[in-house]
Amino acid sequence: MNERAQANSGLATAAAFHIEDIFPSVNDGRFAVKRIAGEPVEVWADIFRNGHDVTVAALLWKRADAAEWQSVPMRHHGNDRWTATFRPTDCGRYLYAIEAWTDEFATWRRDFARKQDAGVDVTLDALEGASLLTRARVTDPAATAVIIEKCEEFLQHGSHASLLSPLLADAMAASQSKTGRTVSRSYPLVADRPAARFASWYEMIPRSQGDRPDRHGTFKDCIARLPDIAALGFDVVYLTPIHPIGRTNRKGRNNSLVAGPDDPGSFYAIGGAEGGHDAVHPELGTMGDFRAFVAACNAHRMEVALDFAVQCSPDHPWLRDHPEWFRRRPDGSMRFAENPPKKYEDIVNPDFDGPDAPALWTALRDIVLFWVRQGVRIFRVDNPHTKPFPFWEWLIAEVQGRHPDVIFLAEAFTRPKPMKGLAKLGFTQSYTYFTWRTHKGEIEDYLRELTGYPEREFYRPNFFVNTPDILPFHLQGGEPWMFKSRVALAALLSSTYGIYNGFELLEHDAIPGKEEYANSDKYEIRVRDWNRPGNIKDYIRALNQARRDNPALQQTERLSFASVDSGTMTGFVKRSVDGQNVVAAAIALSPEVQEFWFPLGDTEIIVNGGARKIAAVENIMTGERHAVEWGGLRLRIDPHRDPAILLRCLA
Repeated sequence: MNERAQANSGLATAAAFHIEDIFPSVNDGRFAVKRIAGEPVEVWADIFRNGHDVTVAALLWKRADAAEWQSVPMRHHGNDRWTATFRPTDCGRYLYAIEAWTDEFATWRRDFARKQDAGVDVTLDALEGASLLTRARVTDPAATAVIIEKCEEFLQHGSHASLLSPLLADAMAASQSKTGRTVSRSYPLVADRPAARFASWYEMIPRSQGDRPDRHGTFKDCIARLPDIAALGFDVVYLTPIHPIGRTNRKGRNNSLVAGPDDPGSFYAIGGAEGGHDAVHPELGTMGDFRAFVAACNAHRMEVALDFAVQCSPDHPWLRDHPEWFRRRPDGSMRFAENPPKKYEDIVNPDFDGPDAPALWTALRDIVLFWVRQGVRIFRVDNPHTKPFPFWEWLIAEVQGRHPDVIFLAEAFTRPKPMKGLAKLGFTQSYTYFTWRTHKGEIEDYLRELTGYPEREFYRPNFFVNTPDILPFHLQGGEPWMFKSRVALAALLSSTYGIYNGFELLEHDAIPGKEEYANSDKYEIRVRDWNRPGNIKDYIRALNQARRDNPALQQTERLSFASVDSGTMTGFVKRSVDGQNVVAAAIALSPEVQEFWFPLGDTEIIVNGGARKIAAVENIMTGERHAVEWGGLRLRIDPHRDPAILLRCLA
């Protein structure tokens, strides 16, 4: 075959349609888009081909493990942009694709009508249209009956009206071969349960839930605390590691290298003679006690989140049973975990590049599955950016393939691209830089990044105001207004947020010059009066109630900032998925009393299927109502009373 013939052959086999710019997608389909099961998924695409023939397009979708595709007709939006919607009903992994073809009969019908209107002789054209009827495929009996009827009418009477019948157009649309049919590549989507997008987390250190500093807290002590935590409106109780703690190189108080005889050590030094990642620390109780704790949480309509830290104490059973899973130094000594110049002598990391790495991967997966069997469906993964990314992609797929409702939170305070990379690989939620965003400009810019495209398709932020590892400098002064401002920002800007136990008590004692708690219960047992004067429990309770009552606050991406005329005040509007609930908020970032203008002129709310301008607002905390005049409101905030104003918008 000569070059020209080869070129012609290539053109003859090329796809008839261009299907481009498919939305939503992450890295052109390399990674899955995240959505919530039961909610509609809008899909868009550019679809075009040469010439002027009538194009038909459909959205194809199915569960990833299903054999058959489902089809939804696409609607032409304009400028060759097409759209359709499908609804993944259950949690799990899905695929979607775009299909396009030429409707020969619709093309003939359109051109025939144009010629007829222009007075052109259409005798031959009518015969061509009739010939298309004879090539129709027998599928639906009702459509077949219409085609036969109209064909006979034309043959008997020569009536062009028979060929132009709307009934015939519909019947032929369902009965033709799909000329030029082109199908795009498939795109992945993960449908999660609602808790993946909306939840309030309370981080608890189990051993510090008792009532005496000389006694290790137990799961029974944790159960006793649940009514208080549930009354605050939290949905998730997140436990730091509950496993046996090693004794070799055990850390003492305030992270000292020498532990006293009664020091409990760091709970991140996982594993001892009592067991490893699939065991509970004996002083906490038994596995039965843990299951009782899970059941008690469920009775309070809360879930348990468990810390999954892929690291071991030198006393972990794996070092004895699987020495090939760990790396040693040239002199044969153990290679401890380190982040130079920091060194963690009480833990070692498994070697993911070792000779038996596949067995290690399987063992870690089985640990997660073990805790799933104990009733855990949420895992906060410690430092996932220090482990191989292919491992996480594999593990999450393995676990969610068996249990699609399992949620993984990535605790990765690292560079932006690795954090986003982990989210793309499958982590359901992610920690963020919120903890260190304090000024108006950087807060608003960061939220615009998280709610922009494509981040909103794969990155679900979880705003923690503090953690056992992080006491940010802005909280170290202990000012109540600052604690309230930060928790209001977290709870209202992000649909998922969390606090570490003690935040509600305004704990703020720090190691001088560091963002670390002094006398941290990472290294000792601490006892607290959970109702001591000066706490902000009522404030947190009110925020969580507002979140539960307003669907607009149960998602993050439908957020827009208002042009508030203050450099130390942020204002924003959030809309529910259906647009029927709209909430406006203003939050002070400094302690000064401020008066400011909050514009609402372009804000709309959906009422009875139609969009209406905002006519009034209701203060969610006080119940007061105010009319919206001149497109906005004049507001006043005294941060020492309440640094946030939260308004439900009314039509």
